[in-house]
Amino acid sequence: MAEEKKNQTQNKPEELRIGVFICHCGLNIAGVIDIKELVEFAKTIPDVVYVKDNRYTCADPGQEEIRKAIKEHRLNRVVVAACSPRMHEVTFRRTVSEAGLNPYLFEMANIREFSSWCHSSTPKEATEKAKDLIKMAVAKARLLMPLQTIEVPVTNKALVIGGGIAGMNAALDLAEMGFKVYLLEKGESIGGHMAQLDKTFPTLDCSICIEGPKMVDVGRHPNIEIISYADLLSVSGFIGNFKVKIKKNPRYVIAENCTGCGECKDVCPIEYPNEWDMGLGVRKATSVPFDQAVPLVYTINRDYCIECYKCVDACGARQAINFDQKPEEIELEVGAIIVATGYDIYLPYDNQLYGYGKYTNVITSLEFERLILAAGPTGGKVVRASDGQKPHSVAFIQCVGSRDTNKYPYCSNFCCMYTLKHVVQLKEKYKEDIEVYVFYMDMRTNFKGFEEFYQRARELGVNFIRGRVSRIFEDPKTKNLIIHAEDANLGMPIEIETDMVVLATAAI
Repeated sequence: MAEEKKNQTQNKPEELRIGVFICHCGLNIAGVIDIKELVEFAKTIPDVVYVKDNRYTCADPGQEEIRKAIKEHRLNRVVVAACSPRMHEVTFRRTVSEAGLNPYLFEMANIREFSSWCHSSTPKEATEKAKDLIKMAVAKARLLMPLQTIEVPVTNKALVIGGGIAGMNAALDLAEMGFKVYLLEKGESIGGHMAQLDKTFPTLDCSICIEGPKMVDVGRHPNIEIISYADLLSVSGFIGNFKVKIKKNPRYVIAENCTGCGECKDVCPIEYPNEWDMGLGVRKATSVPFDQAVPLVYTINRDYCIECYKCVDACGARQAINFDQKPEEIELEVGAIIVATGYDIYLPYDNQLYGYGKYTNVITSLEFERLILAAGPTGGKVVRASDGQKPHSVAFIQCVGSRDTNKYPYCSNFCCMYTLKHVVQLKEKYKEDIEVYVFYMDMRTNFKGFEEFYQRARELGVNFIRGRVSRIFEDPKTKNLIIHAEDANLGMPIEIETDMVVLATAAI
């Protein structure tokens, strides 16, 4: 009988003693939600034995209140109704742990982001919702079990997705710390958009002069393995131990045998629009995207290749050409993944206001970048697509797609500055022989040296017009563009005729 009674005592469920702590968060919560009503409601929830409100629960006095209550009222579960757990869950878990309670017997109710902030205009409804959030948090707290922190082995390798400037810097930082790094790039070469640029703002330093050596450093680093011209298929596992499947697309050139000599390109008879030049130039069916490509391995575009096998003959004893290459799937095990996938440029074919894709002399800023680049398709000469002549007037239009509720409502952040870079380059290149206009909503020059760069453009004689462009038409004879817009400063509509229009399109 004594043994049976002992077993019954051991199997008896733990008495739940839940404490609820409600934070005012200054007026962030208390300015909308009725805290007193919330306190009285929490007292009626089953298993809740202690309720306390505090102006700032996350501050030292608030944390001390929690520690004190756990000990004095023998609390074995704690609920804090406050802000997002992303902000202070770690803080409160540490607090309850210091009071001797398992940190995983803590639960948080987010009554700020989920109630007071999103229902600030309806305080009564916000208070009722906060009650439900606390009630749900208490219900979850009843089911919490004490857990222990464990250590698991971690794979000391990392995957960086994206071979642009951010991905390369991340890879180099990890590699310098001694970690093996796989750098995954979907294109033929690392470098990203920065490798397409002529200059950087606001110093107007050569872009490839900055990035080129870094690309070489990545390519030569013993701890970095570049996996280019490849796609990510899947990721499984958990933090510290991921399994990644990657598909390596066939180049039809054996990377180990290719010396980057370019003899295969020299004999290739086929040219097609060069996507690296935004379609403004051409490249051979056997080629690299640009001269400083890393890895410097040629790729055969089978969509255009006529299989004349001249490249095979030119390659000779190196035997780098292999038309039988197939896609290859590989699996990697890594402990960490950094996503540095960069951005694409919105091409406004669907916005007929600007005539992109309809009028040949309307181009995007990235297309203009390739024109003004010395290594671009025109050797650095800015010319019109319609007649190959230098324009005597160019209009730059900001926020094409950006800050547009019908397209991309956000600011793309760097469009103002790269447009300032372009207009400064134009004015310094062609002096008084060119008239430049910039139509803008707000000129955002918010970092070191940016405002001074803006002033430099104004001193060079660039015309800044604050106002939206409503429509662009083309003169069918001259192929000039007639821009209909507003000048908000003058408070009147204006019409300007220019030789070329450059659209600062959204980063997506």
